[in-house]
Amino acid sequence: MAKLKSAYFCQNCGYNSPKWLGRCPSCSEWNTLVEEVIAKDEPEKGNWRFSTSGGPRPTSKPKLISEIDKTEKYRIITEDHELNRVLGGGLVPGSLTLIGGEPGIGKSTLMLQIALSLKDYIVLYVSGEESEQQIKMRAERIPFENPRCYVLTETATDQIFKQIELIEPDIVVIDSIQTLVSPLIESGAGSVSQVKECAAEIMRFAKESDVPVVMIGHITKDGSLAGPKVLEHMVDTVLQFEGDQFMTYRILRTTKNRFGNASELGIYEMLSNGLRQVSNPSEILISERNVHLSGIAIAAMIEGNRPLQIEIQSLVSTANYGTPQRSSNGFDPRRLQMLLAVLEKRGGFRLGTQDVFLNVAGGLKVEDPAIDLAVCVSVASSYEDLPVNKAYCFCAECGLGGEIRAVNRIEARISEAAKLGFEKIFIAKNNLKGINPKDFKIEIVALNKLEEVFSELFG
Repeated sequence: MAKLKSAYFCQNCGYNSPKWLGRCPSCSEWNTLVEEVIAKDEPEKGNWRFSTSGGPRPTSKPKLISEIDKTEKYRIITEDHELNRVLGGGLVPGSLTLIGGEPGIGKSTLMLQIALSLKDYIVLYVSGEESEQQIKMRAERIPFENPRCYVLTETATDQIFKQIELIEPDIVVIDSIQTLVSPLIESGAGSVSQVKECAAEIMRFAKESDVPVVMIGHITKDGSLAGPKVLEHMVDTVLQFEGDQFMTYRILRTTKNRFGNASELGIYEMLSNGLRQVSNPSEILISERNVHLSGIAIAAMIEGNRPLQIEIQSLVSTANYGTPQRSSNGFDPRRLQMLLAVLEKRGGFRLGTQDVFLNVAGGLKVEDPAIDLAVCVSVASSYEDLPVNKAYCFCAECGLGGEIRAVNRIEARISEAAKLGFEKIFIAKNNLKGINPKDFKIEIVALNKLEEVFSELFG
């Protein structure tokens, strides 16, 4: 008979307490501690923790660091180049990847599309949310066929590992981690103890078998991954699938990656037959304009290793109702306030009585300081109602003294602007060190002050 033990777990952060508390001492949230029953039992023989020969698994022995083979493991290269980019080059054997996103954003479609595209590998797609018929209906819309892709509708981890021993897949996809149930825990599916135990079992399986596992996770109403925070610490890679479900474009963003850059992103377009890879993101981040409009400027930014051209849109109008409004979409509001103060103090623009609205086209959230100059030019263009030449782009950080500061990787930004057909790019004069302007098929304008930029643009 198993010995039962009860504890109270915070459903927000995973903190456990022997007694109920109104407020979680860890995350300070109220009424989040829920009682869960924990069963402590020895695993049965035949469980995945034992080798297929029936004996216990071999124990690992310590090695000197000089004796460890440092040869890099191969990566599983998928047909999805955007996914390869955010993973750092492909799936690493034995890695554990967690992908989260809002309901209906396309997480299951993306992972089923990846599973069907890996024709050279045996793939097991485990679903605890949909039936086999529902998965088949979705698979018929995707233009990929994989005769070695298996579908399993199961939530019990012991049954899942039994099927894994029979099929011996090369890749496992689990949809989703919140639906799995371990027989070693008495609490219901989705609880903190269940999520922790199921994730721990999957992690041990992945590390011992060198089989990469991709798990889909739910998110909370504030946008963070549901379940205990320890879940994100256990996995090797955390991906966030973002986008407005009423728009067609989706962004796959890396928030943690032990095998690559943690600031990469991939862009997709949701179509009726699945997700299309967007190899040139500037096509969606820059709108087609047949007429010159004021308040629009193009910025040359870098996200991860990828240079992008994004469109900054501004609207400056007279404030008729008390305190002027300062609103931004995709840009830090506090940084916008700082740049507006610089424009008023150093540029002579009277923005204290103006409403200012700023938008980054395409729904992208930008943190690169290199778009500061484009933001200032966009606001000044709207204030003066003078359009900026659509063949110009901007790449520099702005200081509090109105100076233009240099940014990193300027060669990649200039090359991307030249490739997209821009005729002139405005950068900081300090960025000219180490580069030859004649090597680029674009005119480079290097300046020191915001006033020089405005004189060049508006006269």
